[in-house]
Amino acid sequence: MKRPVYLDYQATTPVDPRVLDAMLPYFREDFGNAASRNHAFGWKAEEAVSKGREEIGRLIGASEKEIVFTSGSTEAINLALKGVADMYGSKGKHIITSQAEHKAVLDTCKHLEKQGFEVTYLAPDSTGRVTVEAVAAVLRDDTILVALLWANNEVGTLNPIREIGALCHERGVLFFTDATQAVGKVPVDVEADNVDLLCLSGHKIYGPKGVGCLYVRRRKPRVRLVAQMDGGGHERGMRSGTLNVPGIVGLAKACQLCREELEVEAARASGLRDHLEAKITGALEFVHFNGNKEHRLPGCLNLSFHYVEGESLLMGIDDIAVSSGSACTSASLEPSHVLRSMGVGDDLAHSSIRFGIGRFTTQEEVDYAADRLITAVRRLREMSPLYEMALEGIDPSTVEWQGH
Repeated sequence: MKRPVYLDYQATTPVDPRVLDAMLPYFREDFGNAASRNHAFGWKAEEAVSKGREEIGRLIGASEKEIVFTSGSTEAINLALKGVADMYGSKGKHIITSQAEHKAVLDTCKHLEKQGFEVTYLAPDSTGRVTVEAVAAVLRDDTILVALLWANNEVGTLNPIREIGALCHERGVLFFTDATQAVGKVPVDVEADNVDLLCLSGHKIYGPKGVGCLYVRRRKPRVRLVAQMDGGGHERGMRSGTLNVPGIVGLAKACQLCREELEVEAARASGLRDHLEAKITGALEFVHFNGNKEHRLPGCLNLSFHYVEGESLLMGIDDIAVSSGSACTSASLEPSHVLRSMGVGDDLAHSSIRFGIGRFTTQEEVDYAADRLITAVRRLREMSPLYEMALEGIDPSTVEWQGH
C-alpha cells in the first residue's frame, strides 16, 4: 500500500534521523539513571541531562536552571496552572485565558474552577488573535495568572506575546504561554518576551514523543510552584520521577537543530504553505481562510470549503494525512472550538481542513495534495444544490425550503 502524503505536522512530527542518532547510545551503553550519583553510568546520564537543559535554554533564551523536564506539554500545562493556583491562591482566585486555547489548558482551567477559582475566557478576534487590549480590560487586582497560546494549534495564529507579557509584568501578574506550536518555528526569547512560564514538547519539533519541559522563571520575578506529583523530589522538587534520559537527549538535539536551522526552515515552510494556498484558491471559489495573514506560523494553513461536508471531503482525500481540527479532539463530532470562538459558523467549521507543512514536506507532495483536494471538492460540489445556487448569485441562506 502506498504511504499517504503527510501534511499534519501540527499534530506530530517524525523524529529527525540526527535526533535518533543522538538518542541511541542512551538506550544501550549509556543507559544509567541520572539520579544515580555513585558510579560512572549515573554520572554520564546526569551529564547528558545537564547538557540537555543548556541546549533547550539556548533555544528559548532561558538558563539551564529554569528548565523542568516533563512527559510533554500536557503535563507541563497542568504543573504550571495548578502549581501557580496552589502557590498563589491566597493572593487571588482569578485566572485569564482564551476560548481558543488547547484542550489541555481549557480542561485544566475547568478543574481549577471546581476548586474555587474564577476563570475569564477571552474570545479571540476573527483571525484567532487575543489582543493586549482584551487582556487589559479584564485584569483585576485578584488576577494571579494569564495563560495564552503563543501559536494556535489549529489556525496557526500568533498572539502578541511580548506585549501581553509586558502588560502582565507591569501589573504584577504571572504570564504563562503554551508555546508547543511556536518553539522551533518562530523566534522565542523568554526574557525579551516577558514570559514567566512556558511549555514545549519534543514531538512537535522532530524529537521523540513522551518528553517535554516547563520553563519556570527564577528571577524578576522568581516563580514558585506547588508540585503536582510527589516522590523523590526530582527537578528541584517540582516534578518527581526518573528522568527520561534518551528522550531528554533527543529533545535537546531537536532544539539544537531548530535553533541552527530556524530561519531557513521557516522560509521554506512559508513558501510551500503559500504555494499550496495559491493553488487551491486559484482553482476553487468559495474557499474561506481561517487565521491571520500577517501573524501566523510558517507551515500552518487552515481553509474551509463552502458547500462541502467535511467528513466526506476527508474521505475523498484519504491518501493525504491532514486534520479537521487538533489531534486531541479529532475523534469528536463537534465542530472546532477554536473556529467557533473566532465566529466561524458550524457549517464552515465542519468543512475546515488544517494542512501542516514541515521539515520533510516536498514540493511534489504539496502539488499532489492540492490536486487531489481540488478534484474532491469539485466532485462533492457537483452533488450540492446549494453550490449551484451560489454560482447563480443566489444566497442559499435566503431560500425557504419546502419539506424536511
